[in-house]
Amino acid sequence: MSKNFFAAVKDRRTYYGIDKQSPVSDERIQEIIKDAVLHTPSSFNSQSARVVLLLGDNHDKLWDITKNTLSKVVPPENFSATEQKINSFRSGYGTVLFFEDNSVIESLQQQFALYKDNFPIWAEQSNGMLQYVIWTALEIEGLGVSLQHYNPLIDDAVRTEWKIPLNWRLVAQMPFGKPTASPDEKQFQPIESRFKIFK
Repeated sequence: MSKNFFAAVKDRRTYYGIDKQSPVSDERIQEIIKDAVLHTPSSFNSQSARVVLLLGDNHDKLWDITKNTLSKVVPPENFSATEQKINSFRSGYGTVLFFEDNSVIESLQQQFALYKDNFPIWAEQSNGMLQYVIWTALEIEGLGVSLQHYNPLIDDAVRTEWKIPLNWRLVAQMPFGKPTASPDEKQFQPIESRFKIFK
């Protein structure tokens, strides 16, 4: 990785135009995800995040499942736009699925009752950090990435298709591939309304 940290942070964007190519090997993608899973922090070092990488036909199958599921709930007159969007994700190289292991969270709730209500929140925060680390790291390697949330609509089908443990709760889906279009220009709210300093 040749970029410095903030250059990578600034360059990370949402890419909707992607194709079925990758500028790096499957082994490199796996290495990035493993390192992210190992080194992203979690409350109480709970390490409750779980990740599944789908490549090839498995990637295609995820988005076929998603399209089929949505076709049953989206009105037919509105489905064309939905189908187009799903097809854009399917046209990518792979997808990262993010989960939370509820059994880990429940165990912590039992051990530390004082913080019981916070553990699900902290788990979501840690999972968000993991998503961001993987997203940014994949983009450093030249991949276009976006983050999607078709859970809980697709949860049961995903669990059945890939034999996902019952205690894993699907949180997000991250399709990626070689970029085919530039992202939209990024818009910023005034920093003065978002950041305060007292000294």
